[in-house]
Amino acid sequence: MKPSLLLLSLLFATSAFAEVKTETITIPMRDGVTLTADLYRDDSVKEAPVILTRTPYDRTKQKGTGEKWAKAGYIFIAQDCRGKFGSSGDFAPYNNEGQDGYDTIEWITRQSWCSGRVGMMGGSYVGAVQWQAAAENPPGLAAIAPQATWSSFYRNLYLGGSVRLSLIAGWIAGNSPKPEGAKPNDFDKALLRLPLGEVDSAIGWEMPWLDAFLTHPQPDGFWTRLDLTSSLPELQLPALHVVGYYDFFSRESVDNFMIMQKQARDEKTRQQQRLILGPWDHGTVGKTKVADVEFGPDAAVDLFAIQLDWFDRHLKQDPAALAKPFPPVRYFSMGDNVWQDAQSWPPDGFKETPFFLRSDGKANTRKGNGRLTREAPDQDETADTFRADPANPTPSTPITEARPIKAAVWGPVDQSAIEDRDDVLVYTSEPMTAPLTFAGNAEAKLHVSTDTPDADWAVKLIDVHPDGFAQNIARGILRGRYRTSLLKPELMKPGQVYEITVDLGPVAATIAKGHQLRVDISGADFPLYDRNSNTAEGITSSKTAIATEQVHHKPGALSRIVLPVKGAVTP
Repeated sequence: MKPSLLLLSLLFATSAFAEVKTETITIPMRDGVTLTADLYRDDSVKEAPVILTRTPYDRTKQKGTGEKWAKAGYIFIAQDCRGKFGSSGDFAPYNNEGQDGYDTIEWITRQSWCSGRVGMMGGSYVGAVQWQAAAENPPGLAAIAPQATWSSFYRNLYLGGSVRLSLIAGWIAGNSPKPEGAKPNDFDKALLRLPLGEVDSAIGWEMPWLDAFLTHPQPDGFWTRLDLTSSLPELQLPALHVVGYYDFFSRESVDNFMIMQKQARDEKTRQQQRLILGPWDHGTVGKTKVADVEFGPDAAVDLFAIQLDWFDRHLKQDPAALAKPFPPVRYFSMGDNVWQDAQSWPPDGFKETPFFLRSDGKANTRKGNGRLTREAPDQDETADTFRADPANPTPSTPITEARPIKAAVWGPVDQSAIEDRDDVLVYTSEPMTAPLTFAGNAEAKLHVSTDTPDADWAVKLIDVHPDGFAQNIARGILRGRYRTSLLKPELMKPGQVYEITVDLGPVAATIAKGHQLRVDISGADFPLYDRNSNTAEGITSSKTAIATEQVHHKPGALSRIVLPVKGAVTP
């Protein structure tokens, strides 16, 4: 570039940047606490719709985002949550976000520069505060864009009665008050501490929030204030739902969309929901590489462009945005790595199809004789047995020097090393003679028994590549005592066979020709989920027992996975 052109370019960039005015403001809450926020707007814009993000992670990190929205003709406000960074008061996770969101939006709509229409955006905690504010019905809130988040905080932390241990312990350790100068101890050792109620002290200091969450493993009244699910159908609010299959919020985000699209009392609201479902985990939304798998250039999405279109449609009510096609669901199919449009989730045109677990009683490890077939056994087959030892739990991801226990990831990594463990049952199909495509909510229906009062069944759905790479594409877990009710646990009787259902969550994939479909079953998925002591004695006990667990597959006890499959499947 010639010097004169470079100078002009820099001058233009400086001029464009100078158009965005930034102002730090304080917004009063009903109880006298003031919350600090940064306001971004183009200096020439006197009145516009407002995009609000409320964060516990430092509002000043939103500078680049704020300038983008300001240049797009919006006023953008980034606010520190109560008790965080510039805001006064005490921070307690999610405790005040509903009323603080209401008060903030009400204050915004009274300002001369607000057009009267407010939208909210952000993910995770910053997504949950949107639902909390929406449930309060603040005047002026016209659209939201929650990414990877919950409407029931219990279901955020627990799945099948098992708690997402490394997630919640790590998050609270980083967001709870700690003694001055305190540093966390070895996190690997802390996650292995028993009794479970001492994990916080093992990390290095007392964490009352963590203790409270761990002492309520059932969805009892403790969680009522943070369960907004019943409020969702009452809302009259367009919502853009974005999440990835590998996100620990995948079930919650997809459920939120399904509730709003199918149960909202307002028909127009039902038609104003959109779900973007990609191959991402919590930190890779919009990217192409997730953990150890590259999903190709089509996996990339411009999230800002999607949100801009959303808010142009619902805040500016721009005719051009309103005229654009509006597929309610856009989902990514892993394997063939293509995007598909649908009118709902699960998408139409897929049929629930069972794949049966088979063996000669020795399905342990990937070198065993476990098989996955379309044909159900027509005679008794020997049950498969493994021992689940809480002192040596099956890891969530292979443990290496580069990826210790604490660094377990939700995304796709090669599961082969785990499948070499004797405490893992492995059932593998023959190589596909034609592609197998499925999309929807997968589950495992297993007939199981154990010799302990309680035990876990962790299930992974695997795409085995021709080179042996075993890519996890869905996972789930169920704690035995919660097999019939999360609220009213029932101990297991030694030796009795129970049918259980393990939710594997939303998934869409194509198992390519030459690939194999596989199911892994173990007694732990640690530390993504806490270990079961197998004694049912709770978080105050350090007593453990090795469980001898069985998976049965015979007429009358057909263990299987159920996938929503497109087209006919050859047995």
